[in-house]
Amino acid sequence: MRRLRRAELPEDPAELARFLVGKTLVHDSPAGRMSGRIVETEAYLVGDPACHAYRGETKRNHALFLERGHVYVYFIYGAHYMLNVSADRAGAGAGVLLRAMEPLEGLALMRGSGKPTEIACGPGRLAAAMQITPQFDGGDFCGPGPLWLGTAERPVGEIGKSVRIGITKAAHLELRFYERGNPCVSGPARLRN
Repeated sequence: MRRLRRAELPEDPAELARFLVGKTLVHDSPAGRMSGRIVETEAYLVGDPACHAYRGETKRNHALFLERGHVYVYFIYGAHYMLNVSADRAGAGAGVLLRAMEPLEGLALMRGSGKPTEIACGPGRLAAAMQITPQFDGGDFCGPGPLWLGTAERPVGEIGKSVRIGITKAAHLELRFYERGNPCVSGPARLRN
């Protein structure tokens, strides 16, 4: 496995969301390496009312306006961090939410509880398991650093597509991508098969 290069990342947010399914998320923490296969993503487009960049650039969402392949971390519901990948050209304002991951390495280091299939099943759990904090916001998934995106460790299965989960604005858009049949995918059964 190697780090993904920015040139490999599709410039279109929906294409990037689909491309990332099956790729590897790695956190080389001081305690050791944690990694997992990305099995579920959601795209948030330029002009999308559900995207945090919709109303323009702010200090909070600045990372979404960086060139594709940068880290955007935000806090939601007063309880969870969410991990995203900036997903367009610099200045555009789009992202891909990493919704679920299948653990590969460092399960004992991952924060959370439940079976291995549950520890990173859902975007809040994924960020908690991988020890994601605001310190990573604005970082580069394709550059040197402890948090990075890697190539696939094995071929991806069939990729499904559905509406996004847990939003009210533009919820009808089919911008969620997932590996069909993977037990680590989140959401209701009708959106996992």
